[in-house]
Amino acid sequence: MNGTGGAMADGGTMAEEKARAAAWFRELRDRIVAAFEALEDSQTTGPFADRAPGRFEMRETRRRGEDGSDAGGGLMSVMRGGRVFEKVGVNVSTVHGRLGPRAVQAMAARRDLPGMSEDPRFWASGISLVAHMQNPHIPAVHMNTRMFWTPHGWWFGGGADLNPCIEYAEDTAHFHATLKAACDAHDGGYYERFRAWADEYFFIPHRGRARGVGGIFYDDLNTGDWEADFAFTQAVGRAFLPAFLPIAERRRNTPWTDADRETQLVHRGLYAEYNLVYDRGTKFGLETGHDPEAVLMSLPPVAKWP
Repeated sequence: MNGTGGAMADGGTMAEEKARAAAWFRELRDRIVAAFEALEDSQTTGPFADRAPGRFEMRETRRRGEDGSDAGGGLMSVMRGGRVFEKVGVNVSTVHGRLGPRAVQAMAARRDLPGMSEDPRFWASGISLVAHMQNPHIPAVHMNTRMFWTPHGWWFGGGADLNPCIEYAEDTAHFHATLKAACDAHDGGYYERFRAWADEYFFIPHRGRARGVGGIFYDDLNTGDWEADFAFTQAVGRAFLPAFLPIAERRRNTPWTDADRETQLVHRGLYAEYNLVYDRGTKFGLETGHDPEAVLMSLPPVAKWP
């Protein structure tokens, strides 16, 4: 659905709704960071058990408008070289300003937003997570949810997808079943629709293949009921840890070989190609002047190409 439906609250600015959404994304970030650090603490066997458990390093990020004015920012949280995680980032941001011509054109191509060229103001808040694991048997994973507002409409978007280099059917099934339960609690048609959208979105045309085993992806979600759409977006965020943590716990002590590591590094090259060439979030972040280190947080620490 396009982002033009639904009544605008507070004279069109939706100040209360924006504040609630931004607070939720920060709360979700805190939950995930705590859970990932607890997973590091509990990893007491394996090749990296003699290390100190990984901890997130945090720094604030800022966005500057075209005139140099403050245009919001966020919190970048990255863990490197842990017992379980080789690199994981969990970023939140709340930014605002005016979209440039290229961003307006790209947005207009997907949404019916009359007047956007004349009044290109925007506000956006969200959480973005990408985890690259030490053990090649644990899949990489991505999750993000966000709210976007313009004077011409609002919408939610996001999703989660699993990216194993060595696939286990039961892991894929668990991940999808958890996301399906979250979707079904809100709309019986959401899972199939958003699963198919993920398959299309996370496809790499120049390789002729998907980057992983899918998940769900949605954008432009505006049913006209902000509360319902926000509740669904929260449900997607809440489903992430139950979808991923059992897989990480199941695979973290699986022995791996040099060949497994090679497979993992080549698969990471595929992941990097997708994020640099096709990912909308990467393009939007760089084009709108957000902190490039935060935007490129998704890239793996080490990758190879055959």
